[in-house]
Amino acid sequence: MKEIRAYIQPFMLAKLTQTLLEIPHFPGMSVSDCEGFGRVKVVKGQDYMPFMAKKRIEIFAHDEQVESIFNAIMTIANTHQHGAGKVYIIDVDEGAIINTGERGKNLV
Repeated sequence: MKEIRAYIQPFMLAKLTQTLLEIPHFPGMSVSDCEGFGRVKVVKGQDYMPFMAKKRIEIFAHDEQVESIFNAIMTIANTHQHGAGKVYIIDVDEGAIINTGERGKNLV
């Protein structure tokens, strides 16, 4: 099991969500607002504010689904401009369902 964590431009969320929902057996996702900056900071006028608003997406998926989800994010969320976002794939050792107590390596 893997976690796919993506930071994307907020205006790309609706289009990306629609595309992800079209993937067979898509496991679902969590979305939250966040701010941050990378190596290049954006300067607008006299006010220097390095933080840019992003949407953070977290998806836990079976290994065989990761490539299609990753490719969808890379394609759909690409604005072809600096600051389009980042995507990470992270190994997940184990998960649990709180209400049932079920634990395992492949819980999605």
